[in-house]
Amino acid sequence: MAQANRIHEPHLTSSDEQGRSSCHVEVDYPTPSWIMRQAYQEYFGAGQTLADGMTACPIRLGISRCLLGDEVRFDGGHKRDRFLTDVLGSYVEWVPVCPEVEAGLGTPREAMRLVGDPHRSRLLTIQSEKDHTEAVTNTAKDRVAELKKLDLSGYVFKQNSPSCGVQRVHVYDQYRMPRQNGIGIFAKVFVEQCPMIPVEEEGRLCVPALRENFIERVFCYRRFQDLIRNEFTSQTLRRFHRIHKYLLSSHSQPHYEAMGRLISRADRHRPKKLTAKYGAIFMECLAVKATVHKQVNVLHHIVGDFKARLKPHEKVELLGVIDSYRRGLIPLFVPLMLIRQYVWMFEIAYLRDQVYLEPYPKELMLPHRV
Repeated sequence: MAQANRIHEPHLTSSDEQGRSSCHVEVDYPTPSWIMRQAYQEYFGAGQTLADGMTACPIRLGISRCLLGDEVRFDGGHKRDRFLTDVLGSYVEWVPVCPEVEAGLGTPREAMRLVGDPHRSRLLTIQSEKDHTEAVTNTAKDRVAELKKLDLSGYVFKQNSPSCGVQRVHVYDQYRMPRQNGIGIFAKVFVEQCPMIPVEEEGRLCVPALRENFIERVFCYRRFQDLIRNEFTSQTLRRFHRIHKYLLSSHSQPHYEAMGRLISRADRHRPKKLTAKYGAIFMECLAVKATVHKQVNVLHHIVGDFKARLKPHEKVELLGVIDSYRRGLIPLFVPLMLIRQYVWMFEIAYLRDQVYLEPYPKELMLPHRV
């Protein structure tokens, strides 16, 4: 069993194998012909790929400690997520955090909830109504200041937690009626201090499209961090923009064009200001949903670069595979594999460098993605 990589672990406890398993859906899709079988073999074969060498430094992700199996929840239990520990954990270093434990509240402890105004909610224990807002907030500020020094590339929060939930956390009004419009005390401090870092909740990662988008954003943000960490010039930024062309276009063409205009006027900005502006638009673009229509449009643009070199039956098959994806009959990775096969066969360097064809390690690609 793969072991989750960890760093900076304060007072970690051991745990057993119990806990919630992540959602896995296994779907087998038939290959339409011999050329598709070749594409499968090439795609999953050994060898160095763009995604394998796309980052220069370890990918560090923050995570709620209970999701790694640590028994730090209010009831002394955990919420281990097998996808995070056994799959994603093979590619990242986890930085585990439990703001409630680090605030000195102990384990087990009385359950808490958010009350009052959703924009200025208080963290109170349910039975005794003891207010822990200040303690957890102060801990959050100190911990986030430490996390900012670690160059995190993302963060996975515990869903519905009054300290770590990111979306639709219950906030109770004066009549003790819940409203799902809050954000956890720690999570709020983190997203305010680190607005560009991709964040997600473990429960939402069971949704294939959301999981795919989060992983994609994590690896893209890591590449952006490498860009600004290394010798940054307008030339390196142009290359970064060029290799992300089709990936960005699959999310939002207006954002991609806005980044292009910014780069064309790079001499008007200081390097630090230029990277900040570009990075903000870059991450905002990746957060836009990549629809089937946009994906098909990008696929046809890529094919247009080598379509004239295809044999008639190859062209018919490739366009047929793209159409099958458009109709929801096969996942996106099928036409991507076939296109990647031709890109390497025809030695098209410009397309071979495109992150779109493999935005992160192929082992993390979802076979059921449609």
